[in-house]
Amino acid sequence: MAVLLPVDTAPKDFRPSPITDDEAAAMFRAALNLFRLWDINDEEAATLLDLPVRTYRRWKAGDIGRIDRDSKARLSNLMGIHKALRIIFREPQRGYAWIKKPNSAFANRSALEVMLGGELTDLMRVRRYLDAERGTW
Repeated sequence: MAVLLPVDTAPKDFRPSPITDDEAAAMFRAALNLFRLWDINDEEAATLLDLPVRTYRRWKAGDIGRIDRDSKARLSNLMGIHKALRIIFREPQRGYAWIKKPNSAFANRSALEVMLGGELTDLMRVRRYLDAERGTW
C-alpha cells in the first residue's frame, strides 16, 4: 500500500537575492556601453546614476568605487530598459534611437528626458512602461 505524503502548496514569499558588488560592477560596465549607444554625455550619465560627474568619470576610467544599494537599483533598471528595448525592436539601432524620441506616454517628452529627472522612480517609470509594452512573453 502506497503512503501519500503531504505536499506543501503554500505560496512562498519571493525574496530576490541582493545584487552582489561584482554583478553591480558588471552592470556598470554594461551601462557605459549603453550610454555610448544612446549617445549621452557624461553629465547625463551621471544624473541617471545619481553620481557626481567627477565620480562618474573616475568610475568610467576604471576606478569603480563602492556601488551602493540605490546605484544598484538604478543599474538594474537601466539593464531592464535595455532588455525591453531589445525585445521590442528587431533592429537594435531603433531601440537606441527610441530613448530620445518624444513619446505621448510621457506627455511628448522622451524617455531620456523622463529619466533625467534624476529620481530612481523616473527610471522605474520608463522601465514599467516598456515592460507593459513588450508584454510578459
